[in-house]
Amino acid sequence: MDTEENRVKPRYGIVNFERRKYPRFSIDLPIEYSRTDSLAHLGQATNIGEGGLLIYLPESVELGQRLRLRLFFAPISESLHTMEVLAEVVWRSSKPGELRNKYSCGVKFIDARPMDMKKLNSFLESLTR
Repeated sequence: MDTEENRVKPRYGIVNFERRKYPRFSIDLPIEYSRTDSLAHLGQATNIGEGGLLIYLPESVELGQRLRLRLFFAPISESLHTMEVLAEVVWRSSKPGELRNKYSCGVKFIDARPMDMKKLNSFLESLTR
């Protein structure tokens, strides 16, 4: 007897697949950044992965713009105090956010010393433990 009550009804929902190549981790790290032709300014990194960062800056930047970044890990990590990398802006906010009153942008790493990337990978591994 196959009644309406006994039939399995399909269930629908939403699945959010992560499109990033590398997992991200929440952090709160100070950074220095500069355009290739300017002085350094202060910003904040709020998440990190092997391929890039989410950063908050006091000024707007352009898509595709290259930034020199210095991340300050001390005192979080004894083995990695600072890391320098060249990064490219892959997305940006068009106006400052209400929470931080700064512009957010996502950057991908495009050039870093192999030693720095090895230390970064060790740091990221330590966050999964």
